[in-house]
Amino acid sequence: MDDRTLTDLLGRFGLSGKEIDTYLSLLEHGEATASTVADAAGVSKRYVYSVSESLADRGFVEVHDHAVPTTIRANPPEEVIGRLRSDADAIRPGLEERYSRVERETEQFEVVKSRVTVLKRIRSLLEDADAEVTLSLPAKHLPAVRDGLADAVDRGVLVLLVVTDAEDLDGSRDVTAVADTIDEDETIDEDETIDEDEPIADDGPIASVVRTWEEAMPTMLTVDSARGLVAPPELLRRSDSDRQAIVFAQEQLSPVITGSFMGNYWPVAAEATVAEPAPLPAEYAAFRHAVFQATRHLRSGTSLRATVAGRRTPDDEAVEVSGRVVSVTQGMVEPTNNAFPVQHSLTVETDDGTVTVGGRGAFVEDVEAELVGLDAE
Repeated sequence: MDDRTLTDLLGRFGLSGKEIDTYLSLLEHGEATASTVADAAGVSKRYVYSVSESLADRGFVEVHDHAVPTTIRANPPEEVIGRLRSDADAIRPGLEERYSRVERETEQFEVVKSRVTVLKRIRSLLEDADAEVTLSLPAKHLPAVRDGLADAVDRGVLVLLVVTDAEDLDGSRDVTAVADTIDEDETIDEDETIDEDEPIADDGPIASVVRTWEEAMPTMLTVDSARGLVAPPELLRRSDSDRQAIVFAQEQLSPVITGSFMGNYWPVAAEATVAEPAPLPAEYAAFRHAVFQATRHLRSGTSLRATVAGRRTPDDEAVEVSGRVVSVTQGMVEPTNNAFPVQHSLTVETDDGTVTVGGRGAFVEDVEAELVGLDAE
């Protein structure tokens, strides 16, 4: 290997040009005094002492300052390479963690340019839903995601659905019967074309609550307060639209989308169908689902008892609340009674008095719930 290549490679390890000259001189001499090295490297004796300490810290050399005069010995190359390799292995986990963090951040957003891909992403996100889904979708595209919605409801997911562009729907009838066949031009996957004559299965409700609105609105999907999609109306209305959708995976953004959905669009849509209450007893990590089920059971005449694990909002202390559910505050089912769109709460009568319970981020209520159990009294 020529000197230039060797110098360039050593420079990659952070050695300056003078440090490299000093080190190479030491390699040629094996062990030498500072004066000898200074003459060979063309640097001052004082500089050799300074550089030698830096090289010693990195494992390149040893300084024998107990000798008179002080001598400097180059460590065997295999020892130096072994230390460099060890250092590289030591920093690898930190580098990989930061690199993967950047990859995750990059993957938090995906730009989607076609209607086909939007529907494909909605179906994929619905498959992963564990607790809660909010979705607005034009009526003509409902058949494309209908099975995914029905499966989510069957898994015990709270599904709040707004069917838009619904001017041809009768708001009093079951929206699950909105279409008997898939649109003839609807392709869900690049390799999967759905037969235009394929019937829509009617295995049960497609949502916990369905509302319809005759106007257009953005297609908005949130799943488990962590992932979702937003698409402008034009993208799903026209196959030749140049508009784009955003698929996101960010916990900070999902509540904002849900808030817009519940605050701006849900109240103006007309309630079409509401699912029957689920069997009791049941536990809910998704607080809105607990409120929905409590609302349905109370209105059907069932006396409910709630057991809530969470924290007290004034002091953040862990607490468990148990008692009879005396009322609910909610905006999901008509008639609604919440003061602001995202307000959903339970009022529980305990042995120590009445306690109000809210969901994640609660500050108005007495308790922020993490898990709610409901059972008939």
